[in-house]
Amino acid sequence: MYPFAKIKLQYQMNSLEPHIDTRTMQMHYERFYGSYIEALNKSLEGRSVPPTLTIEDILKTEDGEVTFGSEVKNLASAVFNHEFFFSTMRPSSRQIVIGLSGRLLQAIIRDFGSFQNMQNEFVSASMSLVGSGFVWLCQYPNKKLAIIQTANNETPITMGLKPLLCLDLWEHAFVTKYMDNKEAYTREFFSVVDWVKVGDRLN
Repeated sequence: MYPFAKIKLQYQMNSLEPHIDTRTMQMHYERFYGSYIEALNKSLEGRSVPPTLTIEDILKTEDGEVTFGSEVKNLASAVFNHEFFFSTMRPSSRQIVIGLSGRLLQAIIRDFGSFQNMQNEFVSASMSLVGSGFVWLCQYPNKKLAIIQTANNETPITMGLKPLLCLDLWEHAFVTKYMDNKEAYTREFFSVVDWVKVGDRLN
């Protein structure tokens, strides 16, 4: 709800160790995500903005009572992507498939053949992403699951897709610990995915 504030993490920043290091999480959450929130609020100052406005309202608005413009939409997309990324993780575990069951597992097997195939395709998408962006597990309106890449701060919300899982592949999300090894970063990410939450997002 506007004015926008940072979401509260449901875990301690150091609880993602050793997969996502504490220094990266602190910098990512406070500096980068925080700056997007601040810039978005500043860009909306002086506009007639309802207090009930949400980030998704901005992303889904084409033409309407409030015209946002490309700058606001880009900032809103950056905020949405970061919040989605942060909220998809939970304290690390040696078992990467905790909570992966039911309809979600069935859908993954249906559309990828196996969890391992989905994971490998996700890793391949991460490694082949050129420049900054995100890799997503999404659901199409016909219920089919797919892995897509988005450049910079683009988001599946504006493509009519339902995001289920995303990995931030801007350098600030991994370079401190993993340097240019996106494959290692992506595989370690699977150890902190909250699969229960991912499954709850499934239509």
